[in-house]
Amino acid sequence: EVRGEVYMPLESFLRLNKIREENGEPLFANPRNSAAGSLKMQDARLVAERGLDIFCYQYFSENQKKKSLNHDQSILYMKELGLPVNPHTRRCSTIEEVLTYCHQWEQKRGELTYEIDGVVIKINNPQQREHLGATSKSPRWAIAYKFKARQVKTRIQKITWQVGRTGIVTPVAELIPVQLAGTLVSRATLHNPEELGRKDIREGDNVLIEKGGDIIPKVVQVITEDRKTGSKSYVIPETCPVCKSKLLRSKEEVALRCPNYYCPAQLTRRMVHFASRGAMDIEGLGPAVVNLLVEAGLIKDFADLYYLQKEDISELEGLGEISATNLLNALSQSKNQPLDRLIFALGIPFVGINAARILAEHFADLKLLMQSDKETIEELQGIGTKMADSIVQYFKRSQNQKILDKLQKAGVIFKYEKRGISHSLDGITFVLTGTLSTLTREEASRLILERGGRVTASVSNTTDYILVGEKPGSKLNKARRIGVPIINEDQFKKML
Repeated sequence: EVRGEVYMPLESFLRLNKIREENGEPLFANPRNSAAGSLKMQDARLVAERGLDIFCYQYFSENQKKKSLNHDQSILYMKELGLPVNPHTRRCSTIEEVLTYCHQWEQKRGELTYEIDGVVIKINNPQQREHLGATSKSPRWAIAYKFKARQVKTRIQKITWQVGRTGIVTPVAELIPVQLAGTLVSRATLHNPEELGRKDIREGDNVLIEKGGDIIPKVVQVITEDRKTGSKSYVIPETCPVCKSKLLRSKEEVALRCPNYYCPAQLTRRMVHFASRGAMDIEGLGPAVVNLLVEAGLIKDFADLYYLQKEDISELEGLGEISATNLLNALSQSKNQPLDRLIFALGIPFVGINAARILAEHFADLKLLMQSDKETIEELQGIGTKMADSIVQYFKRSQNQKILDKLQKAGVIFKYEKRGISHSLDGITFVLTGTLSTLTREEASRLILERGGRVTASVSNTTDYILVGEKPGSKLNKARRIGVPIINEDQFKKML
């Protein structure tokens, strides 16, 4: 088995954009996105026209002799086979050599015929790699050295404020649009009022911007020598830019917060989160439809979604009877989502998907979680003091209690419903590691919980089975050491 990375050379990218320009089609932003988008195309002939290329970087074999090759030897072997490998790969003997190599390519990356944003450093010896192992997300024997982000100069035309779903109000720099790392950037985050004051950022300032991790644009530095005479420090707003409520700022956090739970901006973002795929997964309820419902005054909290009438929806601009019927069907189906999805959908600060699963598994009934105290909640593995306090405070608020009451009356399931599923896994504890071929980890966990089993994050003497997929992490090594039975996906499905 050979693994590699498909990329689009700059020459192919420029040629492709020239053809698109001549045909009056929108231009692609950068080679990376173009390569990814090309690979998703269904027609192989069209993909072939895109001029993609590949570098092979890893070789696997069941042959014991080939299996024990060092990484640099396997690169050479792939080259002998006629496979394309990167000619700039180098073996280094010391960390100083590694850093010298990284610094050289940071200076020379403009000479390459393709774009890079760093260097990958790997342990050469396969036995050492095996000993180091891997986490659930990445190997411990490889690390990326990222180059400094590229910077570009532009001007802040205006500073605006946006309201998040939890009420945090964040400053944003509206910029004169400028090309940066392959995309046209017109906005950059200013993080919070403290950052705004610390860097003394003002409207009309010339600034240097960069993309954090080559993704999120941010203001790095104000070019003060360009500042015009008479420029004044920016005044932090006292009221919410959307609902005009007085903004609050606690001693514990640097953020400004809009206290109005019914602020339209918060409401819209809460609705979108509630309907998202990882939460209640309500098909057809995207940002555009949510905005229409909020603007029409049809919803003031996410419980209102389950009381919508067909005629109300079908009269909205751009929607009709078919859209209304489909949305109502999706809402009806979402009432049966498992408890962990509902807990995540509520948008409790600091509670992500994994924490929601831990809470659902332990309490198995939302009413029990609502009545629980902070001490009980923070005893759960994976739930910290800050999160436990946030959960208790969320359920104390009368407005949240009213919404939850409305949800239950609408028929939203507050418990794990077995729905005729056998209790074949009652009391059995599983740990999952690696990528499964036909199920996501989330789906496999749900199947276990529905049948009375438990899913924990770490391997211990109380673990009954470890379910292993492709590229398992260090959990597999620990399971082998302490003798935990190891099963694959097929064996797991037979157990179900």
